[in-house]
Amino acid sequence: MTKVDILSVNISDKKGIVKKPVPSIELNKMGVAQDAHAGNWHRQVSLLAQESIDKFSEQAKRKIKFGEFAENITTRGIILHKSAPLDRFIMGDMVLEVTQIGKKCHGDNCSIFREVGNCVMPKEGIFCRVLEGGELKAGDQLEYQPRIMKTLIITLSDRASRGEYIDKSGPLLNKLAEDFFNSKNRHFDIETVIIPDDEELLKTILLKAQAENYDMVFTTGGTGIGPKDITPDVIKPLLTKEIPGIMELIRVKYGMEKANALVSRGIAGVMGKTLIYTLPGSPKAVNEYCSEIFKTIEHSLYMLNELDLHG
Repeated sequence: MTKVDILSVNISDKKGIVKKPVPSIELNKMGVAQDAHAGNWHRQVSLLAQESIDKFSEQAKRKIKFGEFAENITTRGIILHKSAPLDRFIMGDMVLEVTQIGKKCHGDNCSIFREVGNCVMPKEGIFCRVLEGGELKAGDQLEYQPRIMKTLIITLSDRASRGEYIDKSGPLLNKLAEDFFNSKNRHFDIETVIIPDDEELLKTILLKAQAENYDMVFTTGGTGIGPKDITPDVIKPLLTKEIPGIMELIRVKYGMEKANALVSRGIAGVMGKTLIYTLPGSPKAVNEYCSEIFKTIEHSLYMLNELDLHG
């Protein structure tokens, strides 16, 4: 559990100008009441860490006042820009959810830039939306709760489940997923399981993962056309939405190099709010598939959580 101290709360009635400290702010479904940035969008509340301000203050050789970079909330306790979208800050019933790290700098078109000479918000400020509102003031503490990306990797293989050979695809997929999550400053929990090519067992595990709110499930093995290749056949009826483009691209891209890749029946889709991807059982294919799938995961998570980052 990580506590974040609130040093100041600040508002302004216009965008692009410094904010002024106030005794308290009221957070509601639109953001900070009476603040120019409130609205039905994803950047309702801005936060900037004193750690970032201190670093800039040394460079500027002058003291930076609270709100001078147009942050609604000035904090101390963690490096805010090391958080990630969908992480949360909580105090009692109040819940802020991170939606964006940094923003585009408008340079000379921004009065903050003209007044201060630079701006730290574009690189180290973060933005949140209000899930549950309440009052916030200097001296309060928020609890930082990172989103734990719950991930399940299922290897389907009669022989590996009996211990007749060592599964290489599952561990490789685990390593690639770890590398991906670390590159995105994500907290994660990865579970792996090896099962035989059993339709009912696979279905049971998948429905359990959906019920337990896993963010994503990867399977490896069983995507071909052999008698025991049942993975896509079990998964497809469970999907609430299919994402055909990912596997279409992979089959075409790698099928142009090696025609055998065109025989894979891998699918991708969503079970409720759980992303699911079916990969072939070879380490080479796992590498190839992950190189394309991981490009889409962050955006897919945002869409599933109704986070529109286009505005």
